[in-house]
Amino acid sequence: MATANTVNGRIERARTELTPAQMAAGSLFIVALGFTLLFVQDPLVHDSLHNFRHAAGIACH
Repeated sequence: MATANTVNGRIERARTELTPAQMAAGSLFIVALGFTLLFVQDPLVHDSLHNFRHAAGIACH
């Protein structure tokens, strides 16, 4: 268990504890998040999210 605190240890632990369905769901989430972050730079979407953050009370600058 001494290797659990290293990156390799965490990857190995994930391989043994996660099911293929959980790995697929995690990968899909990462891909969807990356796609969203890449295309949310459209000015209209960016401005609407910016205004939403301010309306929610989140100071972003």
